[in-house]
Amino acid sequence: MTEPIRVWLTPTIPNPWKVVLVLDELHVPYHVVSFRFDDIKKRPFIDLNPNASVPAIEDPNTGVTLWESGAIITYLIDQYDKNLTLTYSDDRVQDKYALHQWLHFQMSLQGPFFHQAGWFNFLHPEKVPSVQDRFNNECKRQLGVLNGVLEGREWLVGEKMTYADLAFVPWNDILHQCIPMSLEDRFAEFPNVKAWHERMTMRDSWKKLADVRKKAMEEQDLAWTGMPRGMPTYQEYMDKIAKGENTRAKD
Repeated sequence: MTEPIRVWLTPTIPNPWKVVLVLDELHVPYHVVSFRFDDIKKRPFIDLNPNASVPAIEDPNTGVTLWESGAIITYLIDQYDKNLTLTYSDDRVQDKYALHQWLHFQMSLQGPFFHQAGWFNFLHPEKVPSVQDRFNNECKRQLGVLNGVLEGREWLVGEKMTYADLAFVPWNDILHQCIPMSLEDRFAEFPNVKAWHERMTMRDSWKKLADVRKKAMEEQDLAWTGMPRGMPTYQEYMDKIAKGENTRAKD
């Protein structure tokens, strides 16, 4: 019997939820270990990932410990997707490696640029319009690439949803928290991306994930920024962490 894989995460960061989506779609049991950013450079997590970033997993079935979401997803597909639920067989060479292509696109472009757009638009202490424009425009360029590829098709590769599609969902879902725009209008310029995103967020795996994430954020009293509710600025949050001070809101 497969034992639950431990998934270490901070709930407001999108990257761990890519891993959770894949696990859920593969029906692999897992246990979420949710903690606040305050503890990301402390034991026990820093012993799992010296880079102090989420996610990380511990698989008691194989003894494997991994960090970096792309590496984890590749491992999960190789180890647990024997029925080819989210991938393609080795004889479909073009499709199999196109999945790697899109995962690399997500890891090297979407995640980093959406993150930096969110930082400079909402958290950076100074507004730098040229930098904001740089990241906002690049995020929209990437969405344009996806929108074009999805013209006349439902999925990025082949005839079914794969891990490559799922990898884009968590960051796309918070686009309005990266670029200033309304939740309703975030995909207005990208109708194919909107339809693609909605096909996946209507699935039970995403609905379950959203509930788990919401509960974890409420339990840890976190705002969508990842900071405790009521924390005035990111710099003040970092200063309190550095000094070992309590970052939780006073009762």
